[in-house]
Amino acid sequence: MVRGTTRGGRGMPNRGGIGRPPFNRPRMMLLRPPFDLILAEPSFPRCKPMPDDSALTQALLKRHAELCPSPAEQAAVLSLVTKLQTVLDNLVVAPGDFAACQLEEVRQVGSYKKGTMMAGKNVADIVVIMKTLPTKEAVEGLSNKVNEELNKLMRAENQPAVTSACFERGFTVRGATAAVRVLVTTVHHNLRKLEPEVHLDYKLISSHLAAIRHSRWFEENAHHSSIKVLIRLLRDVCARHAGLEPLNPWMIDLLAHHCVVNNPARQALPINVAFRRALSLLAGGLFLPGCAGLPDPCEGGHARAHTALDLAAQDNAAAAAQTLLRVVARGGHRYVLGLQPFEGGKDISAEITVWDGVVVSPLAPAYHESTEPMDTDDKDDDGSTDGMAG
Repeated sequence: MVRGTTRGGRGMPNRGGIGRPPFNRPRMMLLRPPFDLILAEPSFPRCKPMPDDSALTQALLKRHAELCPSPAEQAAVLSLVTKLQTVLDNLVVAPGDFAACQLEEVRQVGSYKKGTMMAGKNVADIVVIMKTLPTKEAVEGLSNKVNEELNKLMRAENQPAVTSACFERGFTVRGATAAVRVLVTTVHHNLRKLEPEVHLDYKLISSHLAAIRHSRWFEENAHHSSIKVLIRLLRDVCARHAGLEPLNPWMIDLLAHHCVVNNPARQALPINVAFRRALSLLAGGLFLPGCAGLPDPCEGGHARAHTALDLAAQDNAAAAAQTLLRVVARGGHRYVLGLQPFEGGKDISAEITVWDGVVVSPLAPAYHESTEPMDTDDKDDDGSTDGMAG
C-alpha cells in the first residue's frame, strides 16, 4: 500500500497533500463573445462623425429589391397555399373515409410564413402533425388524397392541375408556377415509438417540430422590416460564397435579428450598419468553437445555433467573412452583394484581389483534421495518471 494516497497524498488536497485537484473534476469551458463595436460603443466614444455610407445603403436596397419576389410570384404561392391549407384543414376536421392516417394540426412555416421568400423560389412550407405514427405508407396515402382533393378545387376554378410526389420529408405539391412542400411530423409522445425501417427519420421529424417553434418565435420577435431585409441579403450572400454556404436559414434569422435590434438603444439599426455588423461578427469568430455564439431561443439548456456546423464549416465561415469584410471596407461591396459579377462569376471570397494598392487575399484554413491523439496534461512527470499511484 502506498501511504501517500490515503493520508496527504496527491489525490487528497483537503488532507494536507500538495493541493492538486482530483483527476475526475470536470473542466468548465468559459464561452466568450466576439468583440462587437455596437455593444462596446459607450466605452469607445466616436472621435469624429461617421463617414458617408450612402453608397453601401443604396446598393443594399437595390439588391434587396432584386431579391424580393414579384407580385405575380407572391400571388401564385398564396393561391396554392390557400387551397392546400383548405384541403388539409378539412382532413383534420372531417376526414370522412380517409383512413391512411389521422391529422392533428396543420401549420405554415418557412420563409413564406416569415415573409422572407426570395425571388425565383416560389416554394412554401407546411408542417402536418399526425396523431398516428408517420409511416411511409401513411405519407403516400396522404399525398394521394391531397392530390385528389386539390385537383377537384383546381378544376372547379378552371385552373391547371397539380401533381404531388413523395420525398424523405413528406411530399411536394407542384402547380404551374408555385410549389408547396408538406413536411410530415407527429405528436411528441409518438417520437419514442419510431422505427427507422418503418417510419420517417427521427431527425427529420424532430426538425419539422423545430420549424414550428422557429416560425412562432420569428412571428413574435422578428417582425421588423429591417430584419427581413437583412435576412434576404445574408441568404443571398451565403448562397454565392462557398465559405458561408453551410449556414442554415435559422442561423441567418438569428444573426439578422441580433444585428438589427440587439444594441444599447434597443432601436433598429440602419441596414448598412446591420450588414457591416453581421460580417464583422462572423469574421470575429461568432460561430467558432469557444465563442458564446447566438443562443437558440427555441431549445432548452444552453444550446447555441452554430453547433450544428462541423469544425471545418465554422472555420471556413469565419475566413470567408473576414475576406468579404475587407473587400467591403475597400469599396468592393457591389461585388460582394452580386450587383456586379466578379471575373465571370468567380467567388470573390476565394480569390486574391487588389483595391487601390491594398491586396486582399483569402485566408488559409486554420482547422485541419488529424488522426493523431491529442496531448493531455493529465499525467505527472513520472508517467502516472493524475490522482492515482503509479
